[in-house]
Amino acid sequence: MTAPRPSVLVIGAGSTGAATAHDLALRGCAVVVVERGEIASGTTGRNHGLLHSGARYAVKDAESAVECVVERDILARIAPDLLELNGGLFVALNEDDLAYRERFLDACARCGIPTRELTLAQVRDLEPALSSSCLAAVEVPDGVFDSLHLCLAFLATAESNDATVLPYREVEALVIRASSVEGAIVRDRRTGERVTLEADIVVNATGPWADRIAALAGVDVPVAPTAGVMVAVNGRYVDRVINRMAPPADGDIVLPQRRTVVIGTSSWSVADPDAIAIPAEHVALMLERGRALVPRLQEGQTRAVFAAARPLVGRVGGAEAGRELSRTFQCFDHAADGVDGFVTIIGGKTTTARAMAEKVSDVVCAKLGVTAACTTRMVPLRSYRTAYDA
Repeated sequence: MTAPRPSVLVIGAGSTGAATAHDLALRGCAVVVVERGEIASGTTGRNHGLLHSGARYAVKDAESAVECVVERDILARIAPDLLELNGGLFVALNEDDLAYRERFLDACARCGIPTRELTLAQVRDLEPALSSSCLAAVEVPDGVFDSLHLCLAFLATAESNDATVLPYREVEALVIRASSVEGAIVRDRRTGERVTLEADIVVNATGPWADRIAALAGVDVPVAPTAGVMVAVNGRYVDRVINRMAPPADGDIVLPQRRTVVIGTSSWSVADPDAIAIPAEHVALMLERGRALVPRLQEGQTRAVFAAARPLVGRVGGAEAGRELSRTFQCFDHAADGVDGFVTIIGGKTTTARAMAEKVSDVVCAKLGVTAACTTRMVPLRSYRTAYDA
């Protein structure tokens, strides 16, 4: 008689949870994913869709920069149809920006991020809507993606390997027996029905809500929800990701998304990722700084204003906050806290979701005695459209 496959319950169907389901299903685990809303309805579905080259973090956060450039190349290999590999420009608008250029180029070189310095004539040819104040520009391999489509592609591939995806199921309690998490009680938010889902391991991939799920097991995780405002403007005024050549700051990215442009983003700590009040002054600042980079944005009508909470590794109100926190990720095996069968993954970003999934899946498989290696670096993702197949 064949032994049953090890079972894993993944809580959260954003980019990290979806990628984790894909990884574990490839390794032969029986995977169930639950999500309290629609797929990618949390932080993942409310980001600006920047496929990071890592250049933004090269000077101050080299670990995150390297993660990004490596994962950018992997995603380009396994999911090329989901990405717009349009490239990016870091542009200097004043003397302070110019003074930052050498530090920026040196840091990118150390992190293995390709760069190319452009002449002003080349810049004008590539992006005619860019500010006439541009003094210098460096090309990097940034890109853009649709967050929902990426999540659906991960999940469609997981489902092709027998994973089960259950949206609109909210975790109300964890099943704990003898200091071990063995499943969860979930409520169908459409029907009100409650069921118990048993599992050998439970993975907490709920982003800025990770501390709430961890609290159900009586453990703590250091997540610092950090919100950011983004503004979408009708019209595709640029074809590449435009970054300010300066340390990361509010309103220093303008990127194309289909027939719109998204300006982002601000940064401040929030207590509740479900209740983010959008400050009017943040919206005004996004428009002001976005127009400094691309003046023609003033011609466009504001299509949407939105915000998301980043699940940064840190403490709310800690000595470091917001932009001072690293954008890297961390995995917690709560056996170290006296609670077995429960693992949390936080931090990172959608660009690095596959790497986050590999990290947490390695931990899960080691606990389950699964020896299959990670293969997600090479396995092409299925079309996101197949996620809707009956």
